Amino acid sequence: MKIADFLENQEAFVNRHVGVDTTDEKAMLKQVGYSTLADLSNAAIPSSIRLKGNLDLPAPASETDATAQLKGYADQNTVRRSLLGMGYQDCRVPGVIQRNILENPGWYTQYTPYQAEIAQGRLEALLNFQTVVIDLTGLPVANASLLDEATAAAEAMALCWPSKTAERSKYFVSERCHPQVIELVKTRAWGLGIEIEVGKEGQVSAWGAYFGVLLSYPTTDGEVIDYRPLTEKCKAAGTLVCVAADLMSLLLLEAPGAWGADVVFGNSQSFGVPLGFGGPHAAFFATKKDFERRIPGRLVGLSKDREGRPAARLALQTREQHIRREKATSNICTAQVLLAIMSGMFAVYHGPEGLKKIATRVHGLTALLADTLKSLGFTLRSEGFFNTLRVTTNGKAEVWRKKFEDRGFLVRTYENGDLGLTLDETSTLGEVEQLAAVFADGKAISRWNDLKRNVASRLPQSLVRQTPFLTHPIFHKHHSETEMLRYIRTLESRDLSLAFSMIPLGSCTMKLNASAEMYPVSWPEWNGIHPFAPHGDTAGYHKMFNDLEKWLSEITGFAAVSLQPNSGAQGEYAGLLVIRKYFESKGQANRNVCLIPKSAHGTNPASAAMAGMKVVAVECDDQGNVELGDLKKKIAANAGNLAALMVTYPSTHGVFETEIKTICALIHEAGGQVYLDGANLNAQVGLCRPGDYGADVCHLNLHKTFCIPHGGGGPGMGPIGVGSHLAPFLPTHSVVSNVGGKQGVSAVSAAPWGSASILVIPWMYIRMMGDAGLRRATEVAILNANYIVKRLEKYYPVLFRGPNGLVAHECILDLRDIKKQAGVEVEDVAKRLIDYGFHAPTISWPVAGTMMVEPTESESKEELDRFCDAMIAIHAEANRIAKNEWNREDNPLKMAPHTATEVAGEWKHNYSRELAAFPAPWTKVRKFWPAVARVDNVYGDRNLFCTCAPMDDGSEA
Repeated sequence: MKIADFLENQEAFVNRHVGVDTTDEKAMLKQVGYSTLADLSNAAIPSSIRLKGNLDLPAPASETDATAQLKGYADQNTVRRSLLGMGYQDCRVPGVIQRNILENPGWYTQYTPYQAEIAQGRLEALLNFQTVVIDLTGLPVANASLLDEATAAAEAMALCWPSKTAERSKYFVSERCHPQVIELVKTRAWGLGIEIEVGKEGQVSAWGAYFGVLLSYPTTDGEVIDYRPLTEKCKAAGTLVCVAADLMSLLLLEAPGAWGADVVFGNSQSFGVPLGFGGPHAAFFATKKDFERRIPGRLVGLSKDREGRPAARLALQTREQHIRREKATSNICTAQVLLAIMSGMFAVYHGPEGLKKIATRVHGLTALLADTLKSLGFTLRSEGFFNTLRVTTNGKAEVWRKKFEDRGFLVRTYENGDLGLTLDETSTLGEVEQLAAVFADGKAISRWNDLKRNVASRLPQSLVRQTPFLTHPIFHKHHSETEMLRYIRTLESRDLSLAFSMIPLGSCTMKLNASAEMYPVSWPEWNGIHPFAPHGDTAGYHKMFNDLEKWLSEITGFAAVSLQPNSGAQGEYAGLLVIRKYFESKGQANRNVCLIPKSAHGTNPASAAMAGMKVVAVECDDQGNVELGDLKKKIAANAGNLAALMVTYPSTHGVFETEIKTICALIHEAGGQVYLDGANLNAQVGLCRPGDYGADVCHLNLHKTFCIPHGGGGPGMGPIGVGSHLAPFLPTHSVVSNVGGKQGVSAVSAAPWGSASILVIPWMYIRMMGDAGLRRATEVAILNANYIVKRLEKYYPVLFRGPNGLVAHECILDLRDIKKQAGVEVEDVAKRLIDYGFHAPTISWPVAGTMMVEPTESESKEELDRFCDAMIAIHAEANRIAKNEWNREDNPLKMAPHTATEVAGEWKHNYSRELAAFPAPWTKVRKFWPAVARVDNVYGDRNLFCTCAPMDDGSEA
């Protein structure tokens, strides 16, 4: 060994990301029956689609070098003080929340809380968020967040629209909503065939022509309007009222539910979430109980566990929108959980009095600035406002804008030449004085001290809030940092995350979210920028975007990429709209049929329905592949009207279908387009490319394949890649120019580049991995899945296999035999895995009575073996039930999971405490105790309760 050999940095990030080392790799390959990773991949993937050569990506960089390059990009961004408003306001992220939630893998690495018993921490935090929304909006039901405010506006319209066969198909949108909100409503309406009318709500004489109306409270130019007379007219006409509301303003303004709103939504970003150049942020959405089964997204509710304790869970989850497939009114099956938790914790930390002080200070400073401007001779467009002023400048807005930018401020300009300024939590007296000085333009402000002493509320007296809010004790307990820290840590301890053990959910890809990838998210150069900041201020962002678009195009084989869609479901929707727009440009708007295999994700048919397409199901064969005969039959039956096929590859059944090129060719011969669901792209990166074997458009789950963490069920990003013929139709944006294609569909997300701040994560991942690293990650993911198959196939039949008896990156284990022999349901196995310290795989999807297991490339052989040992031990336990050694109702599987309270209390079971609590050796060394016993789902659905729990139950909330 020579010292000279170590002078260059040889630390490869791929060895940190991939959990299997070379020694274990050899042992695993031997068990699977192959000599090398390349041999295994060649056997698993059809040779006809294999990538020839390497990806044209930069050589892999070390963590240090990649961080330095990204920091160089960040330094090219200019962070000015934003007063742009338009639904985005700067705020202060409490340090205790930033460090212990946003930057804590115990919070950001969780998956959607489908196993409620090991998700009580984040479920309680989401109940806090829902309670905040319910209290401030004055409506009884709120969901656990949506993607962004503008998406929520589109969801509100869809919720109000009863059906395409309804007598009313017109929806009225106030012209004083934010422009991006208006745009997304129009985007959704185009797909659904709804007629949108934008105008002045006060000029409508007959509301009976509209099924709904969208209002803004306050308006985009800051005015606070008393809508009660209008609401009464709408009620009389049977027209539903939707309201885009500013959450901070609702601390001082009367709740919209109190004056008749049916749906209230908005952005919770001002409650302690950074601007992030547009996201991620948590939209809030509240409505009346009449619509609780039509509400989009997810709803957290209270139920009870086996021992009678209150327990939170996802409520009405069997009625989630995407379960309804093509009958859904929404395809949103995710949320912005991490950001909703931050906003809810912001409210917990400050409490109602602290929040009211913040809102009062913001409003007071705005009123002071307004008084000062009037003293200088300026005219305001409104005398009643919360925190936004629209100032008349006699057409000289650009002159004033430049003056403000020269002093470090970004202000809004209106088309008529007016100027807009929005103050926020970070505003100060000194800042208001600076702003006044700019307006004074060298003149003295003679009455400044008098104006400060005499400042008064400018809210309409009739709309001053009377409805109480945040009366629950949880909002009055944790105002010191010590108490807040302990509360956050207490909730964290009730959640199983990747920080504890693997989460082997099939089709969900719970891989490593490396610290080096996560650090930049907190840099102010990324998270301190308004989404509508001038292009010249965001040079670093655009360099990062350009890199990412180029790399993703190379990885997928597509000509162009749009980074705008901010979830996988949003990507599906965007891709289908692009296809529709393409056919429209060719004079073939009649092409509206979308073929979808029956094995597809529920969001696929829901997205197609939202895009205005007719869904036709295609059968699968016994091996889980698309049934070619039925596909040909459906193509022929819809000749001339075929728009697209939506197909997942590798298939939802976890295999590389050998006929994928044939399938794509059949669609193209019929004049259609191929939409490839990118949920399983992590089995392809570096080995094959969708654009090469026939796909025309594909969404990329950056929160799966490219390491953005799931955050407990969000955030996510779902960019789309398209062929060159579709590139002109990529999504545009009405507020920011030079976004998307020249003939592009209108925006699908509120911000031009979606949740831009978290795009630094996949940038870091690709930059550190390079071509060889990405290929190794894919190959090890395939190895790990096939290793699990080999270890478990004697105990659980593997339902589907591809060529050579291999699976792709995931496998489906058939548990129906143990149900037949022992009466053990797949859910019983899922709950028993908790006792062993694991989150269950995906259960009963895509086949009832099965488990879909995806180990990912980040897990070690030791962890994979632990999981397999647990599954084998559970199989032995089921055999004991089948042999009548244990009672069929009172046994470790039916009673799982077991809590510490139960194990320490009076023992009533015919099996031992030790077997219940410590079923494997490793559980005696490191034990995860579920906070509650098995949750009663039926009780929770029959008794819907979606705010904080009563405090007399012994829980925190």
